[in-house]
Parts: sequence; structure tokens; C-alpha cells
Amino acid sequence: MDEFQQYDNTALFFVGNEVLTTAEVSNAAPYVKAAVRDMKAYRDSRNYRKIPIGYSAADVPGLRPMLQNYLACGDNDAERAEFYSLNVYEWCGDSSYAESGYSQLQKNAAGYNIPIFVSETGCRISKPRLFTDQAAILGPEMADTWSGAIVYEWIQEENDYGLINYGPKVDPEVSTDALDGFPRSGTPTTVSPDYGNLKSQWATLSPSGVKLSTYSASAGITPPACPTSTAGGWIVNGNAPLPSVGQTLDSAATASDTTPTPTGSASQASASATGGGTTAGGKEVTGMCLGLLGVMLGFAVWL
Repeated sequence: MDEFQQYDNTALFFVGNEVLTTAEVSNAAPYVKAAVRDMKAYRDSRNYRKIPIGYSAADVPGLRPMLQNYLACGDNDAERAEFYSLNVYEWCGDSSYAESGYSQLQKNAAGYNIPIFVSETGCRISKPRLFTDQAAILGPEMADTWSGAIVYEWIQEENDYGLINYGPKVDPEVSTDALDGFPRSGTPTTVSPDYGNLKSQWATLSPSGVKLSTYSASAGITPPACPTSTAGGWIVNGNAPLPSVGQTLDSAATASDTTPTPTGSASQASASATGGGTTAGGKEVTGMCLGLLGVMLGFAVWL
């Protein structure tokens, strides 16, 4: 944070990516939320720009919509995430809004109190990739709720999701510019037809979104209710106190409100975050969507 906060094109900070991958490990959620709290407190204590802090989640049906609601719920603004995002690979080939499950994602996000966006998309099970999901995310079905999407990914690597490459794979022992064998500099070449397909999709879309300046508290957007523990599913009591440094979450937190249990020696730090960042209300963080869109459009113009 100390390094990247100085750049005006830093759009946001993720506290984690796909930390929770099944409902059985949802008891890790309080640590994700605690990390949000602590990073917000540190940012504000240093008087840094209010760069949004949030989380990028795996799209796990067993965690929907409990995780997204958990990170945005509660009366303490200092603990709530400032955005939530999903890595979504449900729309494969020429699917549809209903068939892909995107309609359910939209249903879960309707009325959400913080910005939400797709942090990874670009299923490659069916080739070539058509990116027809962009018309849903940036179109009338979802654009008023979702703040865009990040297509995975820019540079071609071993996983074969890239949109451009900087030359053929090389021996990483020989080239210092290719740690994994894929060059990172030079003249980019587009991966065909994927790059052209994505460019064609974006050319047909003109998303406007919802500007922060048009939002007001009278809009009726409030934090969701914190999810409760359920047998065989989400196992965290959403109202339980968050753990602090040097603490573990008491097992009773899955059944009732409780205070986290200290662990370790007395010399270990155990400080709760005290700073209070302001959650950006409404459905869009100023600068975040512009930054993401600017990056995507910049790539298109550059090539």
C-alpha cells in the first residue's frame, strides 16, 4: 500500500483472492473482513487517498450470497468492505443470461450497498472465446448494479488465457525477461481470434453506470443483514466480533456472538483497528470504474 498509493491510476486494493473456496471453510471469512478493517485503518492513519479496499471471491454456489453480504454488513463502517468482486467463469461459448447463471448473480446483487464487479471472466472451455457475456455485464441486465468486469487475462501464459503475447515461449533459464518462459516486453501480438472477438464485443457497448455524484442516502441502499450460521452450509455468525492480531476466532462464533480468543504469548501484538474509513455509498466508486475501463480501452487503442 505504501508503494502503490502514490500512483493516481491505482484503482483499488484486494485483501485477498479466492481465500474461501468451499462453504466448509467459511470460518475463514472473519479473517478476510478483519484484513479489510485493518487495511482501511492503516490507509486512513497515513492520510492516503481513499483507495477502495475489498475482496475478490471465487464464484462458489455454497457461499452465495452469504459471503458478499457478510463483507458488506454491520453497523460499523470501519469494518465493512468498500467493494466486492467475483471471479466468474460460468458463461462459456455462446451462452445466455439465464443459461449461464448470470441472472442469479444479478438477483443476489440487486440493492447491494457497495460496488460489485466481475474481477475475472473469460471461460475458455469452448473455443474460440466469444466474450458474449460482456453484453450482459455492460448492458441493461446488469450495468446498473455491476461496475464492469476484468477479462482474464492480458499476457499469454501456460494456462492459455492470454489476449496478447510478446513472442514465443523461451527458456526461462536463458531469458531474464521471462520468469516462466513467456516474455514480458517487446512488441505485443494479439492472440487470434480471442482479442478480436473481445474488441468487437466492446465496440457494440456503451455502458453509463451509476455515478457517485447521483447517489444519496435517500436512495434507500442500506447494508444487508449479516448472515447467520446454518447447519451444513455457511458456518459463521455474521454478528460475531472480528479477530485481531494475535487472536483466533472462537469456535462458538459459528453459533452465537462471542469475543475472539487470544492466542500466543503476551508479547504478541493484539491491536484492533481504530481508524474509520468511509465506505463509498451507492453502486460505483469514483475512479474505480474509470480506472478499469481506462485500462481496458487503453489496451484496445494501443493495439
